[in-house]
Amino acid sequence: GEHRAEQMWDELDDPIWRATRRAKELIKQALVAKHCYIRGQQYAIVEGRVVIVDEYTGRFLPDRSWEHGLHQSVEAKEGLDVTADRETLARLSFQRFFRMYPFLCGMTGTAADATREMERVYDRAVMEIPTNRPVIRKQWPARVFRSAEAKWEAVAASIADLHAKGRPVLVGTRSIAASEHLSELLNERGLEHQVLNANFDKDEAELIARAGAGGADAAITVATNMAGRGTDIKLDEAAHAAGGLHVVLTEMHSAKRIDRQFIGRAGRQGDPGSAQTFVSLDDEIVRQHAPALAATVAARPGGEERSGALALRVFEIAQRRAQARDRRNRASVMRQDDWIDKYLPGG
Repeated sequence: GEHRAEQMWDELDDPIWRATRRAKELIKQALVAKHCYIRGQQYAIVEGRVVIVDEYTGRFLPDRSWEHGLHQSVEAKEGLDVTADRETLARLSFQRFFRMYPFLCGMTGTAADATREMERVYDRAVMEIPTNRPVIRKQWPARVFRSAEAKWEAVAASIADLHAKGRPVLVGTRSIAASEHLSELLNERGLEHQVLNANFDKDEAELIARAGAGGADAAITVATNMAGRGTDIKLDEAAHAAGGLHVVLTEMHSAKRIDRQFIGRAGRQGDPGSAQTFVSLDDEIVRQHAPALAATVAARPGGEERSGALALRVFEIAQRRAQARDRRNRASVMRQDDWIDKYLPGG
């Protein structure tokens, strides 16, 4: 690849290609934009502009852009007008920002997963407080499939079965593209449903208000992580009688607490409810963090659905590796902040 690039530079007249180091950076950014940043996952096109999608909340980040020409590379890939690259004048990490407060506290339902990091970074203890009412949500066994196609078909079939029983269903997807793909499968089955992702963020309150309806017109809501964050999905009498809200998680996230946050949409305030996870060996988390293990499980004889502890173990290992990588990245940022505070003027 480098040899071919050098041949191209000799044929191009633009002076920028004479600076070998910068030329390599530009080519790398172009390759990343083309192959690693996918429309409907990391970004979306809104009114002719590339808008970043927050992986953890599923919401648009309209005022942010990627650095060092990556944003412009994505614009070029999509055939849009290329905007000017922004210049970073100052940087401040979330860790350093929060540590600037003289008093610091917070509440979240998933802080226990990050107790050691909270204590180390912010010097704050994590205390678990019992829920207002006992949690009676049931966790159904996770289902593992060899291919993504088999997983999505199983998800659609499970939704149809639950809908026939009059239970409201909330389906969590990691990306806009995945939510729209599942929407197409449900349309093929004639199942009326609502889609909630960053493209429909203005309708969020209305969709969440209807997400707890049960009975003959039981609600089916297909959503990214943005669905009902910080709110309780209210159940009607028919939903209560049918067993409450059922949450389907269609892919594991790089942090276990994100999975728990979505599953926690069901069974709030002592309501009945249940949750189940569907995953496939084609999912991004195993392709990135446990490809060899996934290949071993996929090669075993049997049908599309993979059973047994080993299949689930692949995803547990992949998620732990992803969490460890993210922790290392955050620790690296914090070390840079500490160095700046110690050695730079005004720190």
